[in-house]
Amino acid sequence: MNYIKRATQSLWAKKGRSIIMIAVFSAILIFVLAGLTIRSGAELATTNAKKSVGATVTLSTNREAMFNQQSETDSDEETTRPDPGSFERTPVNLSDAEKIAKLSNVKSYSFEASTSADKSTGITPISSDSDSEEASSDEQASGFGGQGAPDGMSQGDFQIKGVSQSSAYSEFSSGTASLVKGEAITSKDEGSNNVLIEQSLAEANDLSVGDTFKIKDSNDKDVEATVKGIYKTSNSGDSMSARFNFMNPANTIFSSYTMVNTLAGSDGKTIDSAVYNLTDPKDMDSFVKQANKLIDTDTFSLETNDQMYQQMLQPLNNVSSFAKNIVILVAAAGVIILTLIIMLSIRERKYEIGVLLSLGESRVKVISQFFVEIFVCMIFALGIAAASGNVVGNAVGNQLLSQQTTSQNTDGQADAAGNGGPGQGQAPGGGNGGPRGGGQMGSNPFTQSEEIQELNISMQPTEILSLAGIGLGISLFSIVLSSAGILRLNPKKILIS
Repeated sequence: MNYIKRATQSLWAKKGRSIIMIAVFSAILIFVLAGLTIRSGAELATTNAKKSVGATVTLSTNREAMFNQQSETDSDEETTRPDPGSFERTPVNLSDAEKIAKLSNVKSYSFEASTSADKSTGITPISSDSDSEEASSDEQASGFGGQGAPDGMSQGDFQIKGVSQSSAYSEFSSGTASLVKGEAITSKDEGSNNVLIEQSLAEANDLSVGDTFKIKDSNDKDVEATVKGIYKTSNSGDSMSARFNFMNPANTIFSSYTMVNTLAGSDGKTIDSAVYNLTDPKDMDSFVKQANKLIDTDTFSLETNDQMYQQMLQPLNNVSSFAKNIVILVAAAGVIILTLIIMLSIRERKYEIGVLLSLGESRVKVISQFFVEIFVCMIFALGIAAASGNVVGNAVGNQLLSQQTTSQNTDGQADAAGNGGPGQGQAPGGGNGGPRGGGQMGSNPFTQSEEIQELNISMQPTEILSLAGIGLGISLFSIVLSSAGILRLNPKKILIS
């Protein structure tokens, strides 16, 4: 009798055993498929993260080169330590920044400039805490509190942040600030004095969209600004904002970077820094090499930052690695389980095997019969796994991702607490306006993408083919390991016993 026909008849005759075999094989293949789909989903999310997050490269003054150059200048003196007051920041050339912006890997960019300005007419800043000002009279006298800067120089009433597009700036993209009236600052506002003011500042001065007010530039000349929009911020400031009016979040005014140059008295062809958002983080090194050819690297530097990308990918990489381990462990366990089941089946079917061998059936065909039986069970199990693999894969994958993300956030908060928390040690730096300058804004002006909270796991034909191949491999290994018992059987002894 044909061994394939015997296999099908045996499966039908022993329905209970066949159902158990299908159930066991289904459980194995479901978890194998879950591992495959989770890994595939993590890889897809990684690819999408590269496109959505990218990496940032910041063009700014090369402070390290400035320090080394100053040290070399003072090398003939007894000490090589430079004079801290001798440093002067070189502004970034706008033409160089625009050349870099034209490179192929640039997804978006932002030119930054900042300064501070005094009030003139039509607007009054939100005042600092009067109690803090009275308590810091000594600081005022020394020029580090309130408005008591030395030599009659003012720290400024307002902080002016010049950007290319206000909507892309981190405070707006992260949700800390939001536009409530009017329109955002865009590249169309270059060369104009259109500004965004904070809601409480607008209400305190009875200003609305379209109104104008005047502030003073670095030469104490009036500059008229037009309110293009009003925004609201949830930033409450810190202890420093109680002593410096311009550090109060309500006194922050957004404008085009060209207006900052106007207030600072520069020629309008320089900026504090330029930030480039790259399309693919993998090409960051090649981008930096190309960009370095366009600038004076002794004066300027390109600082890379793909930390956000790396932090986003860490949970995905952990999930992908865990999914790979699931496939390996479940496949190995499947081989062991099926081998044991087949060996038990062989012991129960010794008489059947003895009769077949005594009738002249070869051992290879007997082994092939068992393989056909398990192969048929695998086909049914493959259909069951394909029908339920998506559900299991999404449930397990998203649970793993949630655990990994929570663990990473916990570690990140612990590290931040151990390092004293963010934002410590920052003080206003020198910007385009000499003593008035606010320096570089020091933050990424692009959208801060949130961590990936969910995997979109969907089964693909390639995964079904891979699952079929793994199932076939499990079947072959199980038959090979258990066939030793069939090869040792003696038909005469089986029939006598």
